[in-house]
Amino acid sequence: MLRRVLPSASGTRVLEVASGTGEHAVFFAAALPHLLWEPTDLDEANLRSIDGWREAEAVTNVAPALRLDVGRHPWPVLEADALVCINMIHIAPWEACVALFAGAASTLRAGAPLVLYGPFREGGAHTAPSNEAFDAGLRAQDPRWGVRDLEAVVAVAREQGFRHEETVTMPANNRVVVFRRE
Repeated sequence: MLRRVLPSASGTRVLEVASGTGEHAVFFAAALPHLLWEPTDLDEANLRSIDGWREAEAVTNVAPALRLDVGRHPWPVLEADALVCINMIHIAPWEACVALFAGAASTLRAGAPLVLYGPFREGGAHTAPSNEAFDAGLRAQDPRWGVRDLEAVVAVAREQGFRHEETVTMPANNRVVVFRRE
């Protein structure tokens, strides 16, 4: 999916917001060697893990991890050719989703993709019983968390100058949602 939607030019800078432990970054960087992967996270332990994965896998197209809080502007990366965000907006307050698109609007140029991955509700309903249970578990941990309504995410994106390009069903009842900066 990323091979299809991310730019194909060598040296393309992909900002990954909320990279977690860094496993995605090194996997995607190895599979897409023409891209420069720029991993970020808010959590200090995750930042150390990202750099640990980067060193252990010896990938040369992954930049050192940067601390990024989506709600604090300006971001430490002021310009990128694409943005990828995996499994963040449901494990964060709704304000983080809004801040993600606001920050991306000032970081990405026209035509650049913003790619989300994770579970979503569609048409006001969960797409699978497992997502409903996952949502309940998230909300039990923190009532501000939860599986987001795709339509609400698309509306926020539109307000920040992004066009919803496509939604693709993935394994384990997840979705890839692709936006383009207008």
